[in-house]
Amino acid sequence: MVTAPHSLASQSALAVLREGGNAVEAMVAAASTIAVVYPHMNSIGGDGFWLISQPGQAPRGLEACGATAQAASIEAYRAAGLQSIPFRGGMAANTVAGTISGWDAALRYSREALGGRLPLARLLGDAIDYAQGGIPVTGSQSVCTAQRIAQLAPIAGYASTFLNADGSAPAPGSLFRQPRLAATLQHLVADGLDDFYRGELARSMAADLQAVGSPLALADLQAHQAVWKTPLALSHSLGTIYNMPPPTQGLVSLLILGQLDRLLDAASMSPLGASYVHACVEATKQAFAIRDRHITDPAYMRVDPQDFLQAAKLDEMASRISPAQALPWGNGQGPADTIWMGVIDGNGVAVSFIQSIYHEFGSGVVLANSGVNWQNRGCSFSLDPEALNPLTPGRKPFHTLNPAMARFADGRTMVYGNMGGDGQPQSQSAVFSRIAVFGMNPQAAIAAPRWLLGRTWGESSDSLKLEARFPAETVEALRRMGHVVDVLQPFDESMGHAGAIVRHADGSFEGGNDPRSDGVALGW
Repeated sequence: MVTAPHSLASQSALAVLREGGNAVEAMVAAASTIAVVYPHMNSIGGDGFWLISQPGQAPRGLEACGATAQAASIEAYRAAGLQSIPFRGGMAANTVAGTISGWDAALRYSREALGGRLPLARLLGDAIDYAQGGIPVTGSQSVCTAQRIAQLAPIAGYASTFLNADGSAPAPGSLFRQPRLAATLQHLVADGLDDFYRGELARSMAADLQAVGSPLALADLQAHQAVWKTPLALSHSLGTIYNMPPPTQGLVSLLILGQLDRLLDAASMSPLGASYVHACVEATKQAFAIRDRHITDPAYMRVDPQDFLQAAKLDEMASRISPAQALPWGNGQGPADTIWMGVIDGNGVAVSFIQSIYHEFGSGVVLANSGVNWQNRGCSFSLDPEALNPLTPGRKPFHTLNPAMARFADGRTMVYGNMGGDGQPQSQSAVFSRIAVFGMNPQAAIAAPRWLLGRTWGESSDSLKLEARFPAETVEALRRMGHVVDVLQPFDESMGHAGAIVRHADGSFEGGNDPRSDGVALGW
């Protein structure tokens, strides 16, 4: 089974599974397709993170995120007259794009450990066809493009790639082609994925990055490698939950679920009720406080993130939550644009995967020769040398990205996740708890109304935002508890695009995909 926020990506993965491919191969097919067909949300010029589970073995994490350029320093940005790192343009494109290195490392693992046999030409074939022949523009892409024209149109390469000839956004259903990206993917098939970092393509991209004012150089690309990591693990009453370690906020997602394991009572709570939402929101506040004090590039961290998941510490955190009174809330990290996808194959190999360019269309920079849209993940750094995440040459940025996975004591395996910055761990808490604690099927759990504490796209408010389908009594009860509540649309895309797959011990599957997205869950 596969779930992805665009139906064409789901179809690419399912076709690979039907041909006997494994979950890793299917995910590379989905990842390449979605980089073409959902370009406002992700790109091969972004980063990626993997969780891979093989039955009988400990899950593995794969960190495919790039570090800052050696020429990127606080002094260099200050000398350019900047008080903060720009969100768009060449100076925002200051970190290496790691996602292709993740595809490469994952496929090596597939061949060595899983008997993977499908050639790269097959796995990237759909993406190449869609980039050459065109894909119908989704409503999500059209609206997102229209909202960002004033901001992004002046950025190098953006208008000629993503806008119509008259400077307008492409209409939903119109055909969108990316011939330069198609040629780049074909080049990677012919010369290998490592060419992105150490070959002809790397040299071309480095020259184009320099031409638009990026501090990235060829040496930065050549120094990059994806890194295998040991996932963080939370001992839960129902099993073990896994997520990625720093520089991601995977710890946040696990801290929330660790507290909720002590707070939720399916017998007395409703998955649409105020007491349930309140517990999730208050657990989120405490987890975010730990994140904002500690999580950065692990090379600079002074604490072990796994230590926060000890039972005694989770007991203490849960004990601080009042069932009737909201704690104060400060500022969150804000929105981000990302895709999460999941695959579990017939042998039980499970993949939870996330791929991102940070803000919508990343830096906005589209490289002249390769057609690669480069991420702006490095704009999350600070030009304050005393900050938790200061701009430092060769440093990895803080990532909101965090793919999730659970192994239940009853033999089930679940992959799940969500896009959307601060919303990722919050929607993960909703999807996991509604499936695992309240017994909802994955589709019902994902489609049910969700909440988001913090900022969303285009808004500066850090209020608690609820979809309009929550009962009125839930909204009013939360306000009485002290929450500042705003009510959004019934199915609001600011809640992100969630997905989940459950493989039962007997080999049967359940899956779900977010009606807020353009995706689908497919099984075979």
